[in-house]
Amino acid sequence: MHQFKELLIWKKSRLFCSKIYSITATFPNEEKFGIINQLRRASVSIPSNIAEGSSRNSNKDFARFLEIAIGSAYEVETQLLTSSDLGFINEENTYELINMLEEITKMTSRFRATLL
Repeated sequence: MHQFKELLIWKKSRLFCSKIYSITATFPNEEKFGIINQLRRASVSIPSNIAEGSSRNSNKDFARFLEIAIGSAYEVETQLLTSSDLGFINEENTYELINMLEEITKMTSRFRATLL
């Protein structure tokens, strides 16, 4: 088992999740049960799957949870781009968040490869 609190990918994904919560607080209120909810749930899924996977007894199981976390990251990226298209996020914030997400995705992918 891995100590998830020591994993840099978990720390970075938690920070990213906090930024998603902050940025979505500025979205139109009518999106509360729409894209705000979707973005928040998908972003929380990233560190949550890293943490849950770290508790598994095999590296293969942990790798599967990391794969799910990567899938959630791609989901968030799509939702960020859609939010940008709708004018809910400016270009600068979109760029910053997507860059953070790409770094988390690459790091998670590389870490996953070491488990297989």
